[in-house]
Amino acid sequence: MMLSNCLFRSGGCSMLFTNNRCLKQRAILQLKHLVRTHLGADDEAYQCCIQLEDDKGYQGFRLTKKLTKAASKALKLNLKVLVPKILPMRELLRFFISNNLRNKKRHNKTSFGLNFKTGAEHFCIHPGGRAVIDGVGMSLGLSEEDLEPSRMALHRFGNTSAGGFWYVLGYMEAKKRLKRGDRILMMSFGAGFKCNNCLWEVMKNLDDVNVWKDCIDQYPPKSLVNPFMEKYSWINDDYLGFVRFQR
Repeated sequence: MMLSNCLFRSGGCSMLFTNNRCLKQRAILQLKHLVRTHLGADDEAYQCCIQLEDDKGYQGFRLTKKLTKAASKALKLNLKVLVPKILPMRELLRFFISNNLRNKKRHNKTSFGLNFKTGAEHFCIHPGGRAVIDGVGMSLGLSEEDLEPSRMALHRFGNTSAGGFWYVLGYMEAKKRLKRGDRILMMSFGAGFKCNNCLWEVMKNLDDVNVWKDCIDQYPPKSLVNPFMEKYSWINDDYLGFVRFQR
């Protein structure tokens, strides 16, 4: 019941969304696709990540060991809908043919997977914890450069829940990585259990240092080793991992 005090930091942001075409020239991002998967009808998924009261009436946040199963299921169901919308046909055909060859040659250990970089140049992964970033990165076959913005946002600001996405986007912007026409795949998880994934298109070159202005030159640091881990290494025990996926 104390997990909410251990996992989350205070933080937030505000963004203005509009469908007013007169404001198109002022927009920095355009939402291209959005897919929301909710497993609330599954009692196991609903109960795995929930805020409730204990026997004494104290309110807290409970995570169960069923969370990883729910997260993996939600992500798979979400991507089944989203992938055909964001990846080019040539990549879908390549995957289909490669997958058939793999099924015919079961002894071949070569791994075939979708190349998500054919549909997006940048990846904004929920900075909810190291296990979240590592798990999604492994599942999608992303590089350390792709994961850098999420890792740095987690390192600097911690897990600020939904607000963390905009710290990740702020990092990309402060590093001047976002150019007009670039696509950003944003992947999020939350209680319910739910998975929200969306694709954004950058409308103009972005270079505002924003909330990172006082430290962007120091990132990425040479080492992400936590000086407190020698004393508090138990925080990375498997039962505290927020989300872990298997590829």
